[in-house]
Amino acid sequence: QMLAHGRTDISQRHASSLSARQNAGLTSLRLRGGERTFAMLKPDVASDERIVGEIKARIADAGLTIERERRCSLSRRQCKRFYAEHKLRPFFGALVDFMSSGEVVMFELSGDGAILAWRGLLGPTNTGVARKEAPRSLRALYGTDATRNAAHGSDSTSSASRELRLMF
Repeated sequence: QMLAHGRTDISQRHASSLSARQNAGLTSLRLRGGERTFAMLKPDVASDERIVGEIKARIADAGLTIERERRCSLSRRQCKRFYAEHKLRPFFGALVDFMSSGEVVMFELSGDGAILAWRGLLGPTNTGVARKEAPRSLRALYGTDATRNAAHGSDSTSSASRELRLMF
């Protein structure tokens, strides 16, 4: 799979193991500036400009570029659509309530290994685990519980493609 600038960013073996749809998403996320991912600061964090500034500095320090940024309030409908994969989980209602309770800040990030780099900054989803295992992670520093865990990050290229399409 040849991409922009004549580089081969995906091994043929790996690319051939993906469905055509997954491969198309992976390719579109890698065309310029390395891999792309979706990042979202949740309402409790997005409401504090000092914390937003600190997180943006951490993003830059990690070698990631903010390609697009958007601050907005999400409707309950948007939250339900965004978190549809969790609709049968017991925390779904509380998550929708929280995510629609105030403004969020969304980013399209780019860079080499952007998905893993952003998820590395986030740390474990559970803030208690994050405080023990990754005390400098964003969730350890700014999260309060499993729902109010500071930020969201795409977990795969297909998720990143879907989330970027939904939110930008």
